[in-house]
Amino acid sequence: MNGEETEGNGAAAVDGEKTTVPQELEQEQEQEQEREQEQAHESQPGPSPEQEPAPAHTPVLRRLFRSRTARAVTAAGLVGALLGAGAVAWRTDTLPLLGSAPCWDSLDDSTMSDLFGDRRTETEEQSLQANPRDGEPSYGQCRITSYKDDNPRRQVTLRVHQLDGLRGTDAHAWPQEFLAAGMVSLGDGLPGMTSSSRAWLALPQSCTGRDDFTGPTVVDIGMGRAGLDIGSEYDRENRAALTRALVEATNGVIREFGCSGTYRIPRTLPALADRQDTKTNAFCGVKGLFVPAAYRKALEQTRVSDDGGPARVCESDNGYSPVVRMTTVTDPALTEIFSGDTRKAGLPLKGSKGFGRLDGSRGVYRASCQTGPVIFMVQQLDQPTDKGVDLTRELLPGYVAAEAERIGCGPEKVTLPNA
Repeated sequence: MNGEETEGNGAAAVDGEKTTVPQELEQEQEQEQEREQEQAHESQPGPSPEQEPAPAHTPVLRRLFRSRTARAVTAAGLVGALLGAGAVAWRTDTLPLLGSAPCWDSLDDSTMSDLFGDRRTETEEQSLQANPRDGEPSYGQCRITSYKDDNPRRQVTLRVHQLDGLRGTDAHAWPQEFLAAGMVSLGDGLPGMTSSSRAWLALPQSCTGRDDFTGPTVVDIGMGRAGLDIGSEYDRENRAALTRALVEATNGVIREFGCSGTYRIPRTLPALADRQDTKTNAFCGVKGLFVPAAYRKALEQTRVSDDGGPARVCESDNGYSPVVRMTTVTDPALTEIFSGDTRKAGLPLKGSKGFGRLDGSRGVYRASCQTGPVIFMVQQLDQPTDKGVDLTRELLPGYVAAEAERIGCGPEKVTLPNA
């Protein structure tokens, strides 16, 4: 079996419906407030400070009153500090009695141990809320850093944000990191991908909603340099740890957003995407896609992500660094982040069932398929020879035609500008 075990069981399950804070939680908060007031009254002479009831839907306060650390300080003062700063930060060595888990009360002890071992960690966590002034689709992030003595050793960053397609702000940098050949689908119905250094998972649209020309709202996680290959055993361990942390954090975000349902950690993950010798008559595993004879030496190795996920990515290189990347995005919501690339900059691409643009070394084509919109993208990342070569123009028409046939979307023919 091509796969590896990860902790947890079952398939993805989430209904994404809005929910309210359970009555038991409300009672727990009220009881905790009463205990805080009694302790403050016993420890200080005179009347205890007044304390307003916590709003039912205030996640930061909910975490505060579940935290054992909050019992060691004046509750009213800590509430004010949190509301003023809009963030929570702590150190595991200085606050050993902390009750709530890092990153929106989501990462359990086992996950933290898988990521950081027994090293001391520091967490910086933002409360999740949209920017009220300019409507930026970013809700917040959580960063955890581990230390050996006083030296930082490993850092993991989680972000919650909606992918933009209208202005094109997420069409380049985000796919460069999170739609790469080293990533594989999460499987088990989870709308996301994972690798040993990057992973992402989309929140249910029934919970977050989505406008035209916007992609899904995602939780993504990064550790170290994107695409860094350490070795197969370390890669498997890191990928399993990142995947578990990602799913747990996403479930925490779903709770923070006031929605019900959870995602389950996948039972297995596809095999690691290793580099293989390039098949010149089935480039990137696509039958009928040929490598131009002049560039076969420069494109001697190929790495392809697995099928069946939101996207399939192929990178080909000369043994050192990727020269070309070819991407097929089949998830309808995810295709929207390339809306600007198919309509605005560059020269027009015409096709039998779609349209697109050719802009420098990057060509993006959008086709209408039975399953919805599909994006075919070719990007030249490096020069394969000393002489200037336009691999995007060389490969794009053949890639779209052969790949469309492979996924059952053909026939598709693309006409290049000035061809």
